[in-house]
Amino acid sequence: MFSVPTWLIGYGRQELRGDALAGLIVAVMLVPQAMAYAMLAGLPPVYGLCAATLPLVAYAFFGTSRQLAVGPVAIVSLLTADACSRLLDAGADIVTVAATAALLALLVGAIQVALGLFRAGFLINFVSHAVVSGFTSAGAIMIGLSQLPQLLGVKTSGGNSAVALLLEVIRKAGDVHGLTLAIGLTATAVLLLARYRGWRFPVTLPVIAVSILLVWWFDLEEHGVRAVGAVPSGLPRWSPPALSLGSLGSLLPSALVIVFIGVMESIAVAKWIATREKYRIDANRELIGLGMANVVAGLFSGYPVAGGFSRTAVNYQAGARTPLASVFTAALVLLTMMFLTPLFTHLPNAVLAAIIMSAVVGLIDFQEARRLFTIKKADGWIYIVTFLVTLLLGMDKGLVAGIVFSLALFIRRSARPNLAMLGRVGEHEFRDLRRYPDATVDPDLILLRIDSSLYFANAGFVEEQIRTRLVQQPSIRWVVLDMSGVNDIDGVAVSMLTDLMNDTEAAGVQFLFCGMKAAVRDIVERAGWKELLGDRMYQVTLSQALASLATARQSHEADSRPLNTEP
Repeated sequence: MFSVPTWLIGYGRQELRGDALAGLIVAVMLVPQAMAYAMLAGLPPVYGLCAATLPLVAYAFFGTSRQLAVGPVAIVSLLTADACSRLLDAGADIVTVAATAALLALLVGAIQVALGLFRAGFLINFVSHAVVSGFTSAGAIMIGLSQLPQLLGVKTSGGNSAVALLLEVIRKAGDVHGLTLAIGLTATAVLLLARYRGWRFPVTLPVIAVSILLVWWFDLEEHGVRAVGAVPSGLPRWSPPALSLGSLGSLLPSALVIVFIGVMESIAVAKWIATREKYRIDANRELIGLGMANVVAGLFSGYPVAGGFSRTAVNYQAGARTPLASVFTAALVLLTMMFLTPLFTHLPNAVLAAIIMSAVVGLIDFQEARRLFTIKKADGWIYIVTFLVTLLLGMDKGLVAGIVFSLALFIRRSARPNLAMLGRVGEHEFRDLRRYPDATVDPDLILLRIDSSLYFANAGFVEEQIRTRLVQQPSIRWVVLDMSGVNDIDGVAVSMLTDLMNDTEAAGVQFLFCGMKAAVRDIVERAGWKELLGDRMYQVTLSQALASLATARQSHEADSRPLNTEP
C-alpha cells in the first residue's frame, strides 16, 4: 500500500522553492477556510484546523496527485453537520458532536481504503457527472442558506432541506442584528469582488484583520456581535473516538455519500491537473490516499476531508511541484495552532459565514444544466432531479435519487437498443432509413442493424420489433441481421433468436446474419446455430449477404433450403 513516492526521486532546489511558496499561499487561504468550514460542520474552529494538518501529510505519502490540496471542504462539512444532527439530539454537547464527526471520518476513511485495496475505483464511474453537478449546485445553495443565520445575527435550529432553512430564516427576520448584518454584507461584498476581479492577493487576510480590529477596538461583542471566542492552542491530539456498531450503522448512509462526493471531486480536479502536467492518476491509490487522510483526521480530532477544487487550483498556480507543498501547508497551519490562535478570538462569525458563502458561489453551475440539455436531454433531467430532490428533501436523499434515476435511465436505454432499418445508398453502402429516407429498399427482405449487445433485458424488445415488422410487411421472405454492433450475447437472447427463426421458418421467412464477431459466433455455435443455419451465419458484410440472396433467388431455392455460399 505504501512505497517510496516517485516524486522524491530527483527532488531538487527548484522543486523545493515552488513547493515552499505554494505551501505558504495555500496555508494563508486554508486557515480561515478551515475555521469557517468547521463551524459549517457544527464544530468549533479548532477542529477545522486539526483537519487541515496531519491529514494533508497522510495524503502526501499515500496519494498519487502531486498538487491536490486535501483538507476541509464546504460540501463535506455540510454533510458532516447533517450526519451529526441525524444521530444526535439538538442539545448534544460539543465533545459528543466532535467525537461523532471523528467517528464519521474514520468510517469514511475505512470505506475509501477498502475500496482502494480491492481495486474498486471503477464503482465511482457509476455516479454520473450530471448527478455530481446537480448535487453540488444544490449543496452550494444549501450551504449559503445555512450561513444566513450567522450573517443576519439570528439563532435557528437548522433543517435538512433548503425549504426548511429558508422558512426558518424568514420567521426570524424580525430578530436580525443590524451591526452583524453590516459586517457580514461588507465582508461578502469585498470577497466576491476579489473573486470576480481575479485578484491574486489573498484578500481574505485583510478582511479578517480589519474585522477583528473593529470588534476588539469598539468592543462590538458587548453590542451583540458574535465572535469565534477563545481558540485552544497546541498540536492536534490523539483522540480516537469510541466505536459502536449502532453509531457506525447510523452513520453509514452519510459516510457513503461523503465517500462518493469527496472522491468524485478529488479525482476530477486531480485528473485535470495531471493531464496538464502529463502524469497519471491511479484511482485506486487515490482512494487509499484519501482514506488514510480521513483515518488520520478521525484519530487526531478532525472530521472528514477531501480534495478542494479552489485550493488545488491555487496550489498549482502558486508553483507546487510535488505533494511536499501540502506538507509545508500543514506545518504552517500547525505553527498557527501553536502560536497564533489568540489572534482569532474576536473574529466575527459573520465574516466566517462570508468566507464560506463567497467560496461556494462558484459551485452553483446552472450553465451546466443548460449544456447538458443541449447535448442530451436525459443528462439534463438527471441534473434537475438531483438538484430538486437535494434542495427539497435533503442531501443524502438527493444523491441517492440522482444515482437511482441515472441508473434507471441507463437500464431503460439498454433495454430498448437502437434497431436501424437499412437501405442501400450506392453500390456497397447501407444507411439508416430514418436519416436517409430515399435509400433503396427491397420489398421482400429486411435489413436490420442491432446497435447493442443482446441480453435478457432487451431480448424481448428486439423480438417484438422484428415480429412487428414481419406482420406489417407480409411480403418479407428474408431477414438480414447486421450483428457488427453486437459485442456480446447471453443465453436468453440466443434462445429468443432461435425460437424466432423456428417460428418464422414455417411462414417462409428465413434469417441471415452478417458481421458477427468471433466472441458472439463462439456462443451461438455452442447453441447449435451452425447446424441450424449453416453458412447463413458466416456472412462478413451486408454486400456479401445480399450477393448470397441474389444467387439464391436466381436458383429459386431461397425458400426451401439454407444457402451454400462461402463468406
